[in-house]
Amino acid sequence: MKFVSNVPIILASGSPRRKELLQTLGFHFEVLPSNADEAIDLIDEDFNGYVERLAQRKAKVVSETEKHSLVIAADTIVVFNGNVYPKPSTAEEAVKFLTSFAGKTHSVFTGICLQYGERTISFSEETKVTFKPLDEQLIKAYVDSGDPMDKAGGYGIQTTGALLVEKIDGDYLNVVGLPLSKFVDVMRKEGFLELKGGVFTDDC
Repeated sequence: MKFVSNVPIILASGSPRRKELLQTLGFHFEVLPSNADEAIDLIDEDFNGYVERLAQRKAKVVSETEKHSLVIAADTIVVFNGNVYPKPSTAEEAVKFLTSFAGKTHSVFTGICLQYGERTISFSEETKVTFKPLDEQLIKAYVDSGDPMDKAGGYGIQTTGALLVEKIDGDYLNVVGLPLSKFVDVMRKEGFLELKGGVFTDDC
């Protein structure tokens, strides 16, 4: 099967992981990362609302100059014990993050915004991730690889960070950065995607 969009699509994200996930759908899109200010307040520990507002802000910045395109923006956060864990700023901070997660369960939230002119659709997804008990050698080796430094919470489940994970409860791709199944459901419901039979070639 393949998907066909009836409007031009822009991915307002520089994430190679989100780009790859969208490419699996087979439709064409342009990548135009948003430079929106991501400093917004968390209200009453509403993490779903928080990531949705972040995604909305990213989408609206790009939509201001791309009014005739569907702008897709997303934001992913890692939450543990009521605190948001961003991308680590140093290797030491990455070690601290991963040590905190060891043997415990945290949540990954991704917010998505679809902005088409004045029309705004936003939604979010939560996945729970449980880490194995981790020893210092494994944590240090992973941090020394450099992989944690560009990822929320300091790990990537789609890379060797998967070696830290014992189990997940929810959508795996949500942890990667885009809950693809829910995304397609919303895109189809809102009339932005048509589903057709046949084979597509990924040449985005």
